[in-house]
Amino acid sequence: MSEQVSYPVSIRGELTQPPSRGWWLLKWLLGIPHYIILVFLWIAFVVVSIIAFFAILFTAKYPRGLFNFNAGVLRWSWRVGFYSYHALGTDKYPPFTLASVDDYPADLQIEYPENLSRGLVLVKWWLLAIPHYIVISFFLGGWRGWDSGSWSAGNGEGAGLVFLLAIFAVVVVLFTGKYPKDIFKFVVGMNRWAYRVVAYAALMTDEYPPFRLWD
Repeated sequence: MSEQVSYPVSIRGELTQPPSRGWWLLKWLLGIPHYIILVFLWIAFVVVSIIAFFAILFTAKYPRGLFNFNAGVLRWSWRVGFYSYHALGTDKYPPFTLASVDDYPADLQIEYPENLSRGLVLVKWWLLAIPHYIVISFFLGGWRGWDSGSWSAGNGEGAGLVFLLAIFAVVVVLFTGKYPKDIFKFVVGMNRWAYRVVAYAALMTDEYPPFRLWD
């Protein structure tokens, strides 16, 4: 039996216990400093991705410093999303850093590829990723790219399944003091799927994202 190889993009999310029953109502306010910073980080993310596009096209390599920066932006975004309305999995405030923080309950890692396909760079971010974009639009409420470090919900109207399940879970917490573990696993799984696709579309790996929620 062949050994299963893990996907080069992985996220970690550890549910904080006991959860706060009402703190989630203020997280939109508490997250504002992060949202402001992430606006500028995501502008830089797009610029870096364009530079990386041409670097890969001519050299088959993603410049290591640029790769680490974009991985850090995704990591920061996931921590903020995990704290706020993409999971509501912890009340521990996210750190202001691109680097991994071992004692924070959420983290994201991307393996650096030594070589990337020059041909795939032309098509994977739009054509090959289309099936995943359709799935993610259902998870996260509409495909319009990333906005302030989180997937935007269409034109700002409505909400995706991730948001709705996270809100449902904290309503359960309000009455029972417990976050339903199956819902938590499902919410983290949908985020995992989305971040894999983002990393693939941002040219950070050539390995096609799997159609599954789990590792």
